[in-house]
Order: sequence, then C-alpha cells, then structure tokens
Amino acid sequence: MKHVAIIGGGIAGPVTALALRKAGIDATVYEAYPAAAGGRGGTIALAPNGVAALDIVGAGDAVRAAGRPSSRMVMTVASDRRMELPAVADAGPLYVVARADLHRALNDEAARQGVKVEYGKRLVGADRTTALFDDGSRADFDVLVGADGVHSTVRRLIDPAAPGPRWTGMLGFEGLSSYEVPEDPETMVFAFGRKGYYLYWPAPGGTTWGVNLPYDRPLPLTEARKTPAGEWMRKLRDTYGDDVPGGDLIRHTPVESLQATGSLYIMPSVPHWHRDRMVLVGDAAHAPSNSSGQGASLSIESAVQLARCLRDIDDVPRAFATYERLRRARVEKVAARARRINHSKTPGPVAQRVMPVLMPLMLKTVMKPEKTLGPEQLYRIPWDAPVTRDAAA
Repeated sequence: MKHVAIIGGGIAGPVTALALRKAGIDATVYEAYPAAAGGRGGTIALAPNGVAALDIVGAGDAVRAAGRPSSRMVMTVASDRRMELPAVADAGPLYVVARADLHRALNDEAARQGVKVEYGKRLVGADRTTALFDDGSRADFDVLVGADGVHSTVRRLIDPAAPGPRWTGMLGFEGLSSYEVPEDPETMVFAFGRKGYYLYWPAPGGTTWGVNLPYDRPLPLTEARKTPAGEWMRKLRDTYGDDVPGGDLIRHTPVESLQATGSLYIMPSVPHWHRDRMVLVGDAAHAPSNSSGQGASLSIESAVQLARCLRDIDDVPRAFATYERLRRARVEKVAARARRINHSKTPGPVAQRVMPVLMPLMLKTVMKPEKTLGPEQLYRIPWDAPVTRDAAA
C-alpha cells in the first residue's frame, strides 16, 4: 500500500493519519475548509478510553495539556434534587477541551510527525483509485478513508442509499458565565431543568455551560449563527430562567460569549461501512448522541483500529471487514444507551413530574457505572497485538 487519502480534517482524520504513520503507511488528509476554519464548535468531552487511544498515536499529552480534567460528576433534577454519580474505578478522568484546541493539538502533532494536510479540498466524487475535488484537482489513492462527519460524502459514494443523520430535536449552545458555581474545579454537573437539559462546570473566570435546547426544527450551523445572539439569549432565558443555577448562568453570560454549536444529530445504523477501497471512520460511520459522552472517543478508537487492521492484513477488503467486526457492536451499543438518555432530555409534562422520583431510583438500579460505563471507559486497544481475520479484540 503506497498511499491513503483521508477525507476530513476534524478529529478522526488527523488521528487516522497519525495511526497509519505509526503503522508505516503514508497518508494525506484532505480538508474541505481553509486552514483558518478548522476547529469550529464548542467544548468536547474525551472519555478515558479516547485519551488512551490518543496516547497510542502520540497525541495524548498535548490534548491533556489543552484540556481540563473532570473526575467528579453530579446530576440535578428540577433544581432541588442533587445526586453524585458513581465513577468507574480506575478509569481516570475525562478531559473537557475546546474543539478549536483539540483540532490544533491534533494538527500540530500531525505536522510534527510529517503528515501532509491539504486544505480547501472538498470531495465531489471518486472512482476506484482517484478522488475528485470541487476545484478540479485529483488525488490518487490505494485506500480512501471517509472521515468527513455525519454529512459524509464518502458514505454516499459507498452506498447511495445509505441513511443520513437524524436530528435529536435539540440545538446546542454554549457560553461562559461570570456567575461562579460552588463546585469543585473538577466537577461537571448534568442538570435536568424544568423545560430542558443543560450542563456546567467551573472554568477560569466563571462557569462554562452548555445546553441542549428543545426546538421545533433542525437548523444548519450557519443559519443558527445568523440569528442575532440576543434573540437566542431571550429564548434561553425563557427556557432555563427558572432553574437553579441555570437562570443565573444565562443571565450572567455576556451576549458576545454565546456560541451556537448547531443542531444535534445521531447516526442510525449504517449498513455498509466500506466498499472496494473506500471505508468510513468516525462520525461518518457512527455518531451517537452527545448524551453518550463517547462520540469523539469512539471516533478516535475507530481511527486507530482501522490503521491496525490495514497494518496487519494485506488484503484490503478483508482488512475493512475485520475493522468493522472489531468496531460495529461496540459503537452501536453505546449509541443505544445514548438514545435512551435522549428521551429524558426533552420530557413531556408527565415525565417532568415523575423524573424527580424516577431518576434517584434509576441511579441505584439500572445506571450502575461498572455495568454501563465500565466496558466503555476501561476499553483499551491492543496496538502491539497482531490483528488476524478472526480478530475479536
């Protein structure tokens, strides 16, 4: 194998290139946006398994330095019920990191290791060995990797009938409030308010918060950002103004710090992850709801596992099939858990009344971390172990 073309320079793209380089395979990343446009969006939480996968490609320390550890999680319901969420023993903290900082850390590490990135290259088509871009240029490849997100072009090339992303019924917003919450610096709070879900954690200068705002229709990020921030702030005050501390967080947030992060999507099960010499990785193949806390981490894992399979299995279709077998069950199990959580983020009137009673009961019974989160957070990729066609780990 001489060259792998990776479409997409977000998270999965650079990690795939780094993992392939570690495997001794040359790769080039083709990013649709200009360099200055990279890393748009709010804050990302990286689970311990995702950070461990970054260590394999040499990017773990840079990402830790760019983020903040969060080792304690608390849930509140209707402002008056507070429950500490039990943690997975020995898993380590998750790291919250701004998408722009994560993008910068990954691309700096890719540049340091000699990975080539070409910007302004939007894929419009491909034949068996050549990628076609909207500027008229072409790129030859032995393998084409679609790391181009939930609206993936490569997914449609693999299967024109492939499902697209599904909207969760919510829009994402984030801001930095000057209101200081009385929380330990490594605490993240997940709050089910009276009309919507939000989360917050201490940050330098105040408190960072994010909301999953129930809305009547999906909005492209460009449209959400064209709406005046003051108009969104009024909607947020109407939704969260009666919550504690949600109302104070919103009211003490400067309008200029409000950031729309767009419609929140999930990917349904994608029937075909690969065809011929094209393959999907990251959100293009599997994008669980942000409720999972695993979206970025699963993308990073898949990038590393794909490189591992291409390293050890010479036949490309068989390498792809092994990669899918290693990943599909894991990512779809996480997605199923996140779908169940999503239903509680947009509760109807009856659900709002019973949630304060049901949530503490669920914490004691079905939401046991060693059962639900343990297999996710304690998972580690055995990079040094050879992959076979019958690989099961």
